[in-house]
Amino acid sequence: MTGSSVGVDVGGTFTDVVSIDDDGDVVARKVLSTPTDQSDGVIAGLRALGIPPAQCARMVHGTTVATNTLLERNGARVVLCATEGATSLLELRRQERASLYDLTRHHPPALVPPDRCIAVPERLDARGVVRALTRGGAEYVASRVGELHPECVAVALLHSYRDPSHEHELAQALHSSLGGVDVILSSDVLPEIREYERTATTVAEAYLRPRVARYLSQLADRLKADGFPAPAVMTSAGGMRSAGEAARSAASLALSGPAGGVVGAAAVLRLAGFADALTIDIGGTSADAGLITGGKPLVESGGDVAGVPIALPRVLIDTVSAGGGSIGWTDAGGALRVGPRSAGVRPGPAAFGLGGVNATITDAHIVLGRIQARRMSGGITLDIAAARRAIEALAGKLGATVERTATAMIAAADAAMARALRRVSVERGVDPRRCVLVAFGGGGGLHACGLADQLAIRTILVPPFSGVLSALGLAMAPERREGMVSVMLSTEALGASDVAALARQLSQRAGAADDPEVTREWWARTRYVGQGHELDVPFTAGDDGASIARRFTEDHHKRLGFSLDRPVEIVSSRHAVTGQAREPRLRRAGGSEWSANSMLDTNAPLDVRISGLAVVTLADSSMLVAQDWTARALPIGGWLLEKNAG
Repeated sequence: MTGSSVGVDVGGTFTDVVSIDDDGDVVARKVLSTPTDQSDGVIAGLRALGIPPAQCARMVHGTTVATNTLLERNGARVVLCATEGATSLLELRRQERASLYDLTRHHPPALVPPDRCIAVPERLDARGVVRALTRGGAEYVASRVGELHPECVAVALLHSYRDPSHEHELAQALHSSLGGVDVILSSDVLPEIREYERTATTVAEAYLRPRVARYLSQLADRLKADGFPAPAVMTSAGGMRSAGEAARSAASLALSGPAGGVVGAAAVLRLAGFADALTIDIGGTSADAGLITGGKPLVESGGDVAGVPIALPRVLIDTVSAGGGSIGWTDAGGALRVGPRSAGVRPGPAAFGLGGVNATITDAHIVLGRIQARRMSGGITLDIAAARRAIEALAGKLGATVERTATAMIAAADAAMARALRRVSVERGVDPRRCVLVAFGGGGGLHACGLADQLAIRTILVPPFSGVLSALGLAMAPERREGMVSVMLSTEALGASDVAALARQLSQRAGAADDPEVTREWWARTRYVGQGHELDVPFTAGDDGASIARRFTEDHHKRLGFSLDRPVEIVSSRHAVTGQAREPRLRRAGGSEWSANSMLDTNAPLDVRISGLAVVTLADSSMLVAQDWTARALPIGGWLLEKNAG
């Protein structure tokens, strides 16, 4: 590829834009996000970058359109076709409470209400057809669906992961009756067991697809008008797809932006010589915790987004409402709380001078002297007096000093983020103390030491371009395609030839060509017979069932602390084909002097060591070196912070 690769990450407060040219040189810019139309912020960011459109070879976009659609519940009007007797799956869920001990908490409403769930007169079980779907039955269902005027139709019939014939027959009738209305089949979206997750994921795809497609089409038109190429889009699994392909797999974009951050963090981690890390991406609205093992982001199958199960591969991310714009407030008992409400772009933190009056985490850092720059990225001039007034108002309600209130706000945010970091590590058998903490985003460097102290982590990496690392990860992102099939076989029944055949089937489903430059990976979703949960176990085309079982047993013991003497089965398998990443050339310029009154980043000489307490103003964020920590400049840019001995 000749020309610059551009990454555009749309966040709740800022839109970050990064380009990597043919030589690997990196240029970064920040502009304010435009919540009413994200494409406005994308175009503004590209213009701020100053790259001639003819020199832009590709533009990779991290979008929150899918996530926001689920949060705001403003997606398409969907009709669900489900097997007769199984039309209440979305309402029943798994019959768990929203909160075990809080009876006032409820799950969010299903994306499709019961009156838009149509019963299909058919039935398959695990052994075959119990009740055949007749032509008349399919046409009757199609007429019922047409009466409800759907924008999109989701079809999720029992056991279609094993036999999709009934779904295909119904789809033909729906297409004949409804014309251009999109019909989405669960056997295409998620060919796996577990009817609820398969149904919910298929419904999410139908709910998101029209809005995501409209947004990407509109963005492509605007980019074309300015001479830029059509956008590619980051998927939740950490790879990019063309806009056309992404629009046909909208549910896979639910974690589009955050995935880019973990991809960028993994690349910088490898360059710094480390393999295992926890990541924390602290933005204006939220903080995203992730896990890197062996130099690669951990990709898992499934998880909730805004209360909606989406059982598709995704980079492991745990999001909490603790960002720079998170608002501090007092509850009915007079206790200090922080978030989940955020000041967003407008009115924003009080210090931004855009009308905000509530105390935010950003205001707290300013009051404590941890943000010393007078101007921030995006053209924001900080109003320090306004930040202090906002904290003073909150402090008055608490009967505390301004400094104590600001410190308590930051501690509350740190506690929420530390819990998220424990969930992505301890709950997966990973000891945080053996990991590096990679802290990035606008607030990563400010909270890194506090989080590391809570988790007993002794090494922190604040990467180069830390404030825009998600956009850098997008610019680097390789193309990635995935395929998935149901297996449901004991490992004892799988010889080497069977595993090789499975690998070939997955390659065909992923559309893998004989390209020597791509990387191919296979995973088996594996469990002990009778278990309700699986682990993803990597395998190769040369393995047999016994070797997969051994690897599963080792992983099971490592993660859960025990193993069982019972048969192992493979529920399903997936395959990823990954292209070449665009590698940046990261280096520190050096040559400038450093003093306590002239905090700097990219020009710091390599022999600089900063012992806390100190604040370093980075090019696109700030970094706090806490007491008992020492920071040193890295050759690749960025900083390595280490806990002092003792």
